[in-house]
Amino acid sequence: MSTVYDFDALQIDGKKVALNNFQGKVMLIVNTASACGFTPQFAGLEELHQQYGDKGLAVLGFPCNQFGSQDSGSNAEIAGFCQLNYGVTFPMMAKIEVNGSGAHPLYQWLSKEAPGLLGSKAIKWNFTKFLVGKDGAVLKRYAPTDTPESLTKDIEKALAA
Repeated sequence: MSTVYDFDALQIDGKKVALNNFQGKVMLIVNTASACGFTPQFAGLEELHQQYGDKGLAVLGFPCNQFGSQDSGSNAEIAGFCQLNYGVTFPMMAKIEVNGSGAHPLYQWLSKEAPGLLGSKAIKWNFTKFLVGKDGAVLKRYAPTDTPESLTKDIEKALAA
């Protein structure tokens, strides 16, 4: 598989979505959690969605319960939490695994395309972010500590490309 557009995902409501529906857009793909120290980043992600969504940015959240069981709720509970607490309107996907033998194929590919520190392919924690260009290729991987606000220059550059 050569681009993000080769993958499908399930929306948080269980409906299948082909990522090629986002063709020509810049994508910010984030593994999320509802009970993590980084959970307040939902507000910043929503701000990016509001600021750049109509300019071609698609923020996609992928809940994951692999780090400290910090997203143990059902998809419906996660969707409600994100909406109620952070007003999330960007697309949230169904809960997935991002590491190990059960890792979603998208995350297997993202990790290979943009390894972490020292070439590590594993996702280290919640709110690891991947910026994908309009051509479907991974531009950059960001650590959980990188705030959504700190990505604006890279997002603007990708949107202008």
